[in-house]
Formats: sequence, structure tokens, C-alpha cells
Amino acid sequence: MIQHFINREIELDFLNGKYAENTSQMIVLYGKRRIGKTELAKQFMQDKEGTYILCTNDSMKENINEMKNKFRKLTGKEYFSDIEVSSFYDLFKYLSQEMDDRKAVITIDEFPYLIEIDRGVVSVFQKIWDELLINNNMFLIICGSSMGMMETEVLGYKSPLYGRRTGEWNVKPLMFKHMKCFFNNYDTADKFKIWAMCGGMPFYLQRLDSSLSVDENIKQMILKKGEVLYNEPKVLLKEEFREPRVYTLILKYLSLGYNRQGEISSVTGIDKGNLSKYLSVLEDLHIIEHILPLGKRKRGIYEINDQFFRFWFRFVYPNMSDLEIGLVEEVFLHISTQLNTFYGKEFERLVIEQIRLKEIPLPFSFTEVKRWWHKDQEIDIVALDQDTKKILFVECKWKDLDEKDADRVLAKLKKKSGFVKWNNDSRQEYYGLVAKKIRGKERLRENGFVVFDLDDM
Repeated sequence: MIQHFINREIELDFLNGKYAENTSQMIVLYGKRRIGKTELAKQFMQDKEGTYILCTNDSMKENINEMKNKFRKLTGKEYFSDIEVSSFYDLFKYLSQEMDDRKAVITIDEFPYLIEIDRGVVSVFQKIWDELLINNNMFLIICGSSMGMMETEVLGYKSPLYGRRTGEWNVKPLMFKHMKCFFNNYDTADKFKIWAMCGGMPFYLQRLDSSLSVDENIKQMILKKGEVLYNEPKVLLKEEFREPRVYTLILKYLSLGYNRQGEISSVTGIDKGNLSKYLSVLEDLHIIEHILPLGKRKRGIYEINDQFFRFWFRFVYPNMSDLEIGLVEEVFLHISTQLNTFYGKEFERLVIEQIRLKEIPLPFSFTEVKRWWHKDQEIDIVALDQDTKKILFVECKWKDLDEKDADRVLAKLKKKSGFVKWNNDSRQEYYGLVAKKIRGKERLRENGFVVFDLDDM
């Protein structure tokens, strides 16, 4: 299969840099599920003394027993198996005595499971750090996937651990350019389609087969009952919520384009008061995001904040009754007519990402990159610089354009730009076009337009 660990050089440089410091460390490593935090921690630990501990939500006793076993192997002291302890503090007290000044990495993964069992565990680890580890040579990594819990209970201002961490890293998805590491035999358009479906989530990418076409991967690896990705979002929602039904319903209609609070309330039957709470929870977990148009503080929309969730709720979940009885070809035939529209929307997201990452160079530095819409007018991307009053309007097209098509799109964009109310009397305007393929793009660039297609990515 494809490589298991790809392009975490920046993260590894950060961790190794902290490890090289001659002091104890408490590093908080967090990020969405399936993003590769565990592999990152294990890769970092490969050439270092230490132990990796995966927490569970079974019971505190089970987690203490697991830690006893790991500390026994780390220290070589068999008595860890026999000692009677009721808290992590006692265990770390024994460990610090045995390790003395020996440097070791202790990775505690899925720390939020311990918090679910007993919220007081955060205070216990505050005591462990303050009394046992701060003057020791330990490298403690606290790792977790529950974004809301990590940000409030571990990193938050009111957390007992606030101010104790010596470093933190929010692990992000891989970028579009790293698709070549997984699907080097694909052309750029097909690499994009994979990114559109799976984003930069290593877990999802590793479950696809680079020897199959994109369409065959959809049929064989996503629509086929029994495959890991077939039920993946449902599994994750069950892990996050005791009663995922309401959240599933909200995500279903978000994927279908009902993205304003009033629309969601109407189509789901959930009153606005309760809906606000559900939406807030989904935002805290980074499953959805609230997006405001450029220059506005209200009238925003909600969108699913994960490519695979967007794909699954759009194409898999509504067709599950047919997929359960094996009608994969029939379902694919049905959804294939809608895939280009889906790719088109994801293409806009890719271009925004590429601009923010400066993978697509602009004629000026920018302070803001956003979408813009007002009533029946919409511009895919607007980038601006508040200081110089420069503004760029960009149209995205998931299609091949000849010169006449490109001229027509840019003319329409110029007309729409007049509706954007921002320093209209003093701004310097630029116009851009990004498409699947643009013929005559050199002429357009010579005329001052910002023009890119997939070949430039």
C-alpha cells in the first residue's frame, strides 16, 4: 500500500527542537480524528526512549493498569505490575524516582477519554507536572482528537493546565500538493478529485487504491458495504455523541445546501433555540464552520468543515438503503451526474486554500481572503489589502475554457465587482480566473489578469 507517514517535517522539526532543549516539556498535540496525530507521535518517538499510552473510556482503573504495564516495560522494574495505586500521581511518582534524570518521552494519547471519566484528572496532571515533572527530564505529550475538549479542558484559560504547557501544535490536514505522494500515477485533475473527496486526511487517503481510477475508488472503497470508509462518518459521530441522530440530520441537510439557520430549522423541524445549541456543539468540534461574507458581521452560512464528511453526506448517506443491498452500480450511475457540481464547489475551496498558502502568487500581499455574496450576486473569492486598498476578484470554473469563454467570464466578473462595497472611490482593482484548463492564459496574464489552471498547481 502507499506510504504510512508523509510530510510532517514541520511538525517533527518542532517536536525535535523542543526535545533538544535542556528542560522538561509538556507538549499538547491535538487535531481532528484521522488526521495522523498518533503516527506523528510514534514517528517522533522512534529513536528515543519512552512509551506510548493509548487511553480508553472503559474506566480509570483500566487506564491506570495500562500505564502500570507501560511503565514496567520502560523502567524494567517488575514491581510496577504489583503496586497498588489509585491515581496517576502515584504512578508518576514511582516513575520519576526510577528515571531520575534519564530523558524519556511519555505520550498519553486520547487524553479526553480520561476527562470523560473524571474531569478532575486534569487537576491531577497539573499536580504531576508541578510536583514531579517540571524539574525532571521528562518529555510529556498530551494528545487528543476531541477538539472542543482539548481546547477548553486542556488549553483553555480556566483549565488547571493553563500556563503549564511548554508547547502546543494543532495538526492540520496535508495539502493538495501532497496528493502526489499517494497518487503519483494520477493526472492533476484526478489528484484534485481525490482531494475533493478526502481532503488531506491520511487515514482516508490510505484506504483508497492508487491502481484504481477515481470512479472505481468511489464504487469499491466508499460505496461498497463493508469497506472502512462506507460507514466512517457514522462511526465518528457515534464516538462523539451519545445520541448522534439529531447531528446526523443537521449534517445531512447542510450537505444538500440548507445552510442558513432558518432553512435548517424549517427542513429539520428543530426549533431555532435548540438548533443554535446543536450548531454550537458541531462548531466546537470543528465538524462545521460558520462563514461570513466579506465585510459582513451577520447573514452568514454554515458549512461542513471536512471534505469526506461533505462527500459522504451528499452521496453515501442518502443512498444507504440501496447500498445496503449491494446496488453500487445503480447508485453510482445516479450520483455521477452530480459529481461535477460537487467538484466545482470543492475547486473553489482549493483555490482559496492555495491563495492563503501563497501557492498561487498574487500581485500584492493580502490581509483577507474570503467569499462574497449579497442577495443574488456572488463572487467566488475576494482578496484584499486593507492598507494599500488593493482588491482582487476571482472567479473559479471547474471546466476547460477557451479564450472567448475566459473573456466572457472576466467581463461578467468585472460587472459583479461593482456590487462589492469597499473603498469604491480609492481602491485598485485586479481580476483573476482559475479553471481546470485555460487556453490563451498567457495573453490574459499580459493584459494584467491573474490567471491559473490546474497545470500551474
